[in-house]
Amino acid sequence: MHHLFRAARLSRAPSLALMAVGVFWGAFAAYIPDIKARIGAADGAFGMALMMAAAGSIVSMQLAPRVLARFGRATMPAAGALAALAALSPLAAGDTPGLGAALFFMGASIAMIDITANIRLSVEEEVQGLHLMNLCHAAFSFAFALAAFAAAQARQAGWPPEAFLPLSALAILALGLCTHEGAGWRTAPPSPEGAGRSEGLLRAVLPVAIILFLAFICENATDSWSALHIERTLGAGAGFGGYGPAMLGLTMGIGRLGGQVAAQRLGEAALIFGSALVGVFGAIVTAIAWAPGIGILGVALIGVGVAVMVPSANTILGRLVRPDQRGLALSRAWIFGFAGFFIGPSLMGQVSAAFGLRWSFGCVAVLLAAILPVVLQLRRLESRRPSAVGIQEAVRQQ
Repeated sequence: MHHLFRAARLSRAPSLALMAVGVFWGAFAAYIPDIKARIGAADGAFGMALMMAAAGSIVSMQLAPRVLARFGRATMPAAGALAALAALSPLAAGDTPGLGAALFFMGASIAMIDITANIRLSVEEEVQGLHLMNLCHAAFSFAFALAAFAAAQARQAGWPPEAFLPLSALAILALGLCTHEGAGWRTAPPSPEGAGRSEGLLRAVLPVAIILFLAFICENATDSWSALHIERTLGAGAGFGGYGPAMLGLTMGIGRLGGQVAAQRLGEAALIFGSALVGVFGAIVTAIAWAPGIGILGVALIGVGVAVMVPSANTILGRLVRPDQRGLALSRAWIFGFAGFFIGPSLMGQVSAAFGLRWSFGCVAVLLAAILPVVLQLRRLESRRPSAVGIQEAVRQQ
């Protein structure tokens, strides 16, 4: 318990930033059925509109290391303010192209605060010698679950998006402004003399990027479509489907708290492998569910399965590269990986349009299973590669 309190104290600002991200997506996910209905979009067209958020996030993550180097401790508060404004943008969309434009702005603004928080966490993990990623990502998940649950309750009470999304925007703004850091701010160390900025990055980044890509596909596909699956396929009442995203966030938060402790004992690679197996089982349960409660149970198991993948993969990547490379390595891995965050809903939309949402969740099971061989390769790479400190020392001696 002391370890958890110390980790929470050391990672206050990134945790608040990730909580803002959680509120952002939790509220939006629960209101997806209403947003989709008001613009009259079919499953396939709506899925393609969600792809615009991927484009915005890729642009933002490409710029993130330079923005962070330029603006330093002001980056996260400013990004939080932009994210609060972006949370209102779906209200201005009157058709599918309009929603696509809003989603581009949403993706760009929320990706900046997301990747900046993760870069800060990687720096702190090196300085403090502690695993911090799972705890901070748990803060995201609990905030996501709370926002999705509150939005589900609001929908059941008849609140339209115009009534609830402004409240979520205020919460995002408050959390974002509280991410300001004073004396605790640290920048990444400079590159060792004679070392290339991107030296050896690709070999370390590629397997982590694949894990992020697959994990984000499955996480956001479940997030975006579970409410529709529970209400439309399984016959639940209006608003009840919002408990699907809420359960996803809740079990991901619990899984990440457990992962914060388990990572110290089992290692991140073993943790990812075991959780992938749980996620595969959960996706199968969701696909074959015959009642809303069974569908929510399946979503809960998917949440446990995907919970530790992203934070644990971030920690592994931080160990595989030099300290000065972490910002660049994480941004490059997330550019590819975070695209899955938006490809997932689009992919689900295309599969759903052709075969139905049961088959869509079957695809989630297959994609989670594909993570298993990648984790084994990453584990071999980690066991063969010298530590980042050792690499830096070797460069200095040349």
